[in-house]
Amino acid sequence: MSPDSMPLGSARSAAEVNEHIRALWLRSGGILSTQERAEYELLVVEWAEAIRGAVIEAA
Repeated sequence: MSPDSMPLGSARSAAEVNEHIRALWLRSGGILSTQERAEYELLVVEWAEAIRGAVIEAA
């Protein structure tokens, strides 16, 4: 997944994003290429936003 293909304000749940992060690590064999690292960083930001959104909704 390229950074350009990531939708802004993605509505994916934290669990779904976490699954993508896990799959990325499995595909890479634990060593991320430069492109995979960029994808990972975007996924982590998306995951954090999803967590924040879930906390706000629960409040």
